Amino acid sequence: MTPMPPKPPARPDKVSLWRYVQLFRKDILSAQPARLYRAWMAEFRTPFFRSFLLNQPDLLQTVLKERPDDFPKSNRISEGLRPLLGNSVFLTNGETWKRQRRIIDPAFEGGRLKETFPAMRAAAEAAVERLKGQAGEIEIEAVTSHVAADVIFRTLFSIPIEHEVAAEVFARFRDYQRSQPILNLAAFVPVPRWVPRFFRKGTRENAARIRALITRLTDERAAQIAAGTAPLDLATKIMTTRDPETGESFTTEEMVDQVAIFFLAGHETSASALAWTLYLMAIFPEWQEKIAAEAAALGDTSFAAVSRLRISRDVFREALRLYPPVPMMVREATCPEHFRDRNVPKGSQLVLSPWHLHRHERLWDNPDGFDPARWETENGKTCQREAYMPFSAGARVCTGAGFAMVEGPLILSMLLRHYRVTPVEGKEPVPVAHLTVRAKDGIWLRLEPRAHCKD
Repeated sequence: MTPMPPKPPARPDKVSLWRYVQLFRKDILSAQPARLYRAWMAEFRTPFFRSFLLNQPDLLQTVLKERPDDFPKSNRISEGLRPLLGNSVFLTNGETWKRQRRIIDPAFEGGRLKETFPAMRAAAEAAVERLKGQAGEIEIEAVTSHVAADVIFRTLFSIPIEHEVAAEVFARFRDYQRSQPILNLAAFVPVPRWVPRFFRKGTRENAARIRALITRLTDERAAQIAAGTAPLDLATKIMTTRDPETGESFTTEEMVDQVAIFFLAGHETSASALAWTLYLMAIFPEWQEKIAAEAAALGDTSFAAVSRLRISRDVFREALRLYPPVPMMVREATCPEHFRDRNVPKGSQLVLSPWHLHRHERLWDNPDGFDPARWETENGKTCQREAYMPFSAGARVCTGAGFAMVEGPLILSMLLRHYRVTPVEGKEPVPVAHLTVRAKDGIWLRLEPRAHCKD
């Protein structure tokens, strides 16, 4: 019998607002009713605002691609992230956001990916080495978090995760993640900006310490740039890029904001995607063996060779479909709209849910099944264009999407070339969403070195 990838249980169709808030704060995925996997549009009302979930492809096209300025990011979701992210590109809107993207985007262009690739590969090789002697049951999210953080520090600041500052940022970020719910109270209640925000114990302290450490790295890099000794990594590229319209570059505080989101987006999301991909490989061993064989046959791990990791890329893409790291995004209507014969008042929250869109029963063939071969089918190709957005879409598509689609298949192929993973009986992971889609009690796998890699 073909196994099915785990999926959280859905709640009953009708619950009270208070119960919904409780469920949402605990886990946004199981807080949603099953009907959303079939709905083109759904409405949710609170005493303070109206919220609409959009799954219909042409509505998503309108919001994300045709009129993005009319649907900026909602400030409600950002409330809980500001202590760490400040005014990073992830949270801003309008002209501020456009200026930030004009400075950041050149660092992630195609040619720059080739320059950062050796650091990415070095992080993957270090992960393979760290796993030597760890045969047996391991919690794989810890492994993928470690390698994803290593990739960020090597590509951004040319330092490995073992560097004292990088190691402390990594440790404190894990504490921050555990203390931070996906929603602050302001997500449900219209709280004025001047009213103090309340966070769980340790959240502000960890955010302040992380920002202080990033400031230290940024100041040191500014001094290296001034002295002409800075390495040509992402931090140097961004810090020396000027806005083509204003001629200004980032201040130190602005750079700290951006580094914080690079770490969050580039580490947390990649760790989530890789962990779920490895779990899928454990329960679908035939695909695991295909990846291992492809990696062994390729041999070379140059930047040019990675483009030939077709199986690894299709598997990673399918894992992003089933377990999109960012399960929901929220936009706000700046003027009254009329969608699907419904009035959408100004100020309404528009929820765009990759989690539901990627498993939509009226769009995808076998929506809950694991099938990397789907990307070669007509249905798969159509859905990839119209109903697939693990990195968002349109003007606000993640600037690191190309980076992630090199990093993920590379690390996946290198790990599976050297190790085999199998599921641990009685420890099937349950997806939950906090900052990203993770497993409720971790993802436990049994790891063993492949015969040709044993010491």
